[in-house]
This record gives sequence, structure tokens and C-alpha cells, in this order.
Amino acid sequence: MKCPFCGEVNNKVIDSRLSKDNHVIRRRRECIECSRRFTTYEHIEEIPIMIIKKDGRREEFNKDKVRNGIHMACQKREISMNVIEDFVDGLERDLRETGEKEIASRVVGEKIMTKLNELDEVAYVRFASVYREFKHVNDFLSELRSLLRKH
Repeated sequence: MKCPFCGEVNNKVIDSRLSKDNHVIRRRRECIECSRRFTTYEHIEEIPIMIIKKDGRREEFNKDKVRNGIHMACQKREISMNVIEDFVDGLERDLRETGEKEIASRVVGEKIMTKLNELDEVAYVRFASVYREFKHVNDFLSELRSLLRKH
């Protein structure tokens, strides 16, 4: 690791700490040449997950895009941001654990809807209306009837 102050490559690690989520190691280093200290972060370089869209396009999995969609569905509902963050982190972890490099957007959408249905039925219907592209009131009624049959 090259010192950002003098450019020397010889340095020593004086402290290492694991991040809260256990995915990043913070290392405090000291340059052997100039004795100045600097911090580096070490993390696993993950292969991006590609999402295959309905029209066949491929797009890198975008955690922010998913978070925003879930957040919109959960607006004015009693679902905390911590729950949403955990939801999105869990979804990404589930997708990575499949070992697949490409995943159909349909699979991602269904996973989101399943979890939203467990969390909050109103948020579920809101998300489903956008995801399934409801065009008419009957689409909403059909989804609501389906929910009511499950109760």
C-alpha cells in the first residue's frame, strides 16, 4: 500500500477493525519512511449481479433502485427505515447466495412482493400495482380479492 503523503510502499498496520456489518476491515497504517498515519479499507470484490429485464436488457443490480421502490410502497405506513434496510440487505444476500450471475427481474420482483406481503399488505398492493403494471381498477380488485381469500 503506497503512502498518500510520501509515496513510499513500506508501511505497517498498527490497528485493524471489522466494520459493524462484518463486510469491511478498516486498517490504520503507519508509513515506515515519513511516520505519517493513514487509513485503508479492505473489502471483498464482489462480482456484480446482472438483472435480466422483461425486454431482455441486462442491468446491474441496483440496491438504491430497489430501496427507493420499496420505500415508495411503504410511504405513510408504519415500517421503519431499519426494516427497509434489512429487507434490501437480505434480498441482496439471497440473490448472491443463489450463485447465479444473471437473475430475471421477475424473480427479484416476486421476492420483493412475497416479503412485502408479510410486512404490510397495503405496501404489497402498492408495489404490485407498479410491478405488475395495473391498468384498471379491476386489476386492483383482483389482487385485493386474492389477498382476502388468503385470510
